[in-house]
Amino acid sequence: MKAKFIRTALALVLWPASCFAAMPPPLAAGCAGCHANGGDPRLPNLAGRSAGDIVAAMKAFRSGSRPATVMDRIAKGFSDDEIKAIAAWYAAQR
Repeated sequence: MKAKFIRTALALVLWPASCFAAMPPPLAAGCAGCHANGGDPRLPNLAGRSAGDIVAAMKAFRSGSRPATVMDRIAKGFSDDEIKAIAAWYAAQR
């Protein structure tokens, strides 16, 4: 058991940092199901989009000023700071 733990810990330490950089933080992970490569092709991929555009869209969905099927309900679940964090992460992706 101890050897397995040590191998796992060593693998994580030696794993390239670039692999972890591409993993979305918990707040943004749910977005990837629809808004990432391999997601719904009818929906925009968020990677590389302007953080300001993402924030504006999320706030518009949350307020109801932008028509939506489900994003209005999803956006209401995030605070302004959470929206900014999600937007910043997606804007940094390429």
